[in-house]
Amino acid sequence: MSAQPKNLSVAPMMDWTTRHARNFLRLCHPQARLYTEMVTTQALVFGDVPRHLRFEAAEHPIALQLGGSDIKDLVHCAKLGEDWGYDEINLNVGCPSDRVQQGRIGACLMAEPTLVGEALAAMQAAVGIPVTVKHRIGIDGLEHYDDMLNFVDTVAEFGCTHFIVHARIAILAGLSPKENRDVPPLRYQDVYRLKTERPQLHIEINGGIKTVAGISQHWQHTDGVMIGREAYQNPYLLVQAQQLWGVTELQTRGDILRAYLPFVERELTAGCPLNHMTRHILGLFQGEPGGRRFRQVLSTHAHKPGAGIEVLTAAAAEAGVTL
Repeated sequence: MSAQPKNLSVAPMMDWTTRHARNFLRLCHPQARLYTEMVTTQALVFGDVPRHLRFEAAEHPIALQLGGSDIKDLVHCAKLGEDWGYDEINLNVGCPSDRVQQGRIGACLMAEPTLVGEALAAMQAAVGIPVTVKHRIGIDGLEHYDDMLNFVDTVAEFGCTHFIVHARIAILAGLSPKENRDVPPLRYQDVYRLKTERPQLHIEINGGIKTVAGISQHWQHTDGVMIGREAYQNPYLLVQAQQLWGVTELQTRGDILRAYLPFVERELTAGCPLNHMTRHILGLFQGEPGGRRFRQVLSTHAHKPGAGIEVLTAAAAEAGVTL
């Protein structure tokens, strides 16, 4: 397998990139960097740390995304992430939801670049693993390229060199989080320009990327690509992306499903309901014969009390796969 200098990652997505999803996605691509859901600092300072931070060794390389703005709490949580074995700490400056804005979390922090820079510098000083930031190209009132450049330059002055840029602005007043993923237009050229004008920085691009050809195209202009919802809704894209690493014999969808089976069995034995695992694999056979029936069987039966491997076996059979 040839070395590949560009990065490929799967975005942090609330309620989606859980431990169960990440174990499945790792089977689809051995090199892609996986991100946790955003974990708020309050959840780690006052909540159940093992529940939020535990992961399997197979998930490496894996990054912990934190949401927060209190520097002391962010430092504490970054240290926890390093202690638990994460490969990277990432600060969320992109989430547009009203709930997180009220906690001074997410995209609203683009209006406070000095605070973001100070927080990232403090975390970098506290841990020995990379500390990165994921942000939008703008927010309400700060919608232009020069506004984003000011944010990046200010944060970079504090020593941050790794920026993951969602190529849409976030409209904080008037749009829901779902609408913020679709309504603001994608402005890939702004991210390309940022890389051109700040070549010393590591710039990754995120937003609306759905094909292997798209990944390859964006790699021509940036240092990496982060895939969001498409990696979840059509996870076989990650398998196909292995071609960019020189892989010529790709796993089949059945291979991926069979490889996931031991993890599912372990989790069932530990008392985890089946649908906690199967809800993340509904898109595996997207566009394939039997794919709709595969989803239907899992959606209808996996949530039922006592549902076991037999449900997954029946669903796989609808897609022509024997487990």
